[in-house]
Amino acid sequence: MGAQRLLIRNGFVVSMDPDVGDIPNGDLLVEDGTIVEIGRGLAASEAEEIDAAGMIVMPGFVDTHRHTWQTPVRGVLPCCTLDEYFAAMLGNVGGHYRPEDVLIANHAGALEALNGGVTTLLDWSHISNTPEHSDAAIQGLQDAGIRAVYAHGIPTGTGENWWGFSELEHPADIRRIKETYFSSDDGLLTLALAARAPGNSNFEVAKHDWGLARELDIRITVHVGMRLASVHVNHVKNMHDLGIMGPDTTYIHCTDSTDEELDLIAETGGTASVAPYVEMLMGHGPPPTGKLVERGVRPSLSVDVVSSVPGEMFTQMRTALVHTRIGAFTDTPDEPFAPTLTHRDVLEFATIDGARTCGLGDRVGSLKPGKQADIVLLNANAINTAPMVDPAATIVVFADTSNVDSVFVAGRALKRNGKLLDVDLASIFRRLDASRDHILSGGGLLPEWAEQTAAV
Repeated sequence: MGAQRLLIRNGFVVSMDPDVGDIPNGDLLVEDGTIVEIGRGLAASEAEEIDAAGMIVMPGFVDTHRHTWQTPVRGVLPCCTLDEYFAAMLGNVGGHYRPEDVLIANHAGALEALNGGVTTLLDWSHISNTPEHSDAAIQGLQDAGIRAVYAHGIPTGTGENWWGFSELEHPADIRRIKETYFSSDDGLLTLALAARAPGNSNFEVAKHDWGLARELDIRITVHVGMRLASVHVNHVKNMHDLGIMGPDTTYIHCTDSTDEELDLIAETGGTASVAPYVEMLMGHGPPPTGKLVERGVRPSLSVDVVSSVPGEMFTQMRTALVHTRIGAFTDTPDEPFAPTLTHRDVLEFATIDGARTCGLGDRVGSLKPGKQADIVLLNANAINTAPMVDPAATIVVFADTSNVDSVFVAGRALKRNGKLLDVDLASIFRRLDASRDHILSGGGLLPEWAEQTAAV
C-alpha cells in the first residue's frame, strides 16, 4: 500500500520554528502522519488536497496540565477559592466517580480540547481510585484520538490521607499501567507520574515517588507553591534539600514560590506550567510568568480545572499576556511603562514551549519537516478576525474556538469544516448529563433545576 499523503495548500503558515518561519500562501505536505515538506507551490502525486486559502496553518496547542476527569461537573465551582476547591472536588465529589464517569469525562474532555485546537494535553489524573478508574481514563483519551500524556496520580475522595504530609506511596498500579499500555512510547499516548510535592507527602514518600518515576523512565509533573489558606510551603526548596530536582520534572503554578525556588528550577533545568486564569480566580497567587521568563524558563500554559475554567487555550494566552504586562506597571506615572512580554511569546508558550514541557518537543509543537503532523487550520476570514494584519496577533488576540476549522493529529483529521468527525455528540451529551447527575447527587451538589429536569 502506498504512502498516505495530505497536501494543505495556500494557507498562511505560522510554523513556530525559527528556520521555517512564517510563509504566506504556503503549502504543507504530510506523508504517513509526518510533515515532509513546507514551502510554496509544492507538487505531490496521489495526495488529498485541502485548500487553506483564508486560513492560518499552525501547530496544535499543547495544554500541559488539565484535570480532564472533572468534565462532567463543568461549572460546579465557577467562583471558588482554592480552599473551597480542595474541600468540594478532592474531599467530596471525586469520591463519587465510577469508572464509567472517568471514561466519559476523558472522552468528552479530550474532544473539547480538540475542538478548540488543542492537539496535545497532559491529563493530570488524580482520580485513580481503582485500577478500573485508571483504565477508563486511558480509554477515554484513546477514544478521542488526541495526543496525550497520561499523568497517573493518586486516588481522590476515598477517605485516605493522600495530601496532608501523607505516608502513602504513589499507587503501585502505575507499574501495571506502564506494562499494559506504555511498553513503547511511540504512540499518541505517553506516560508520566503526577506526583505530590514533599510537604503534601512526607519526605521519604517523595523520594520514593521520584525514584519510582525515574525507574520507569517517565517524566514527573507536580503542583508547587500554591497559596492555600494563607499558608506558605516551600515545596521546591524541600525538593532541593531532598536532592530530587531535575530536568525531568515540570513544576505547576509556582505562584507562591520564592525567588530562590524559581532560581533552583532554572538551575536544575526544570520546566514550568502556568495556569493564569485559575491562579487568579482561586487565589493561588500571582502567575509567575514574567519571573520564569526572566530566569530563562520558558513557561507553558495549562487549563487546569475544567470544573471552573474554560477548556481552550485562547483564554489562557490572553490572560497570561495581560497579567504579565500589568506586572510591568510602574509605581508612578513619571516612569515609563516598559513591558517585555508579547503576543508572540504567549503563542510560543501555548505551542512549542508546551511540547518541550511534555518532553515532546522533537515530535510536535511546531511545523517542521520530520515532525508529527499535529496541525490546526484557523479561519482568519471571519467576522472576529478579518482583516488579518499579523497572523500571530490574529491567533492570540482575536481568535476563539469558533475559528478552529480543522484539526489533525498525526495527519488524521479529527475536525473539518468546523465540525468534529465521527463523533455522536448526542450520545456524548446524554452520558455527560447522566454522569453529572450521579456524581453531584452523591456529593449533595446537584442543582435544583437538574433534579427537576431529571424528574420530568
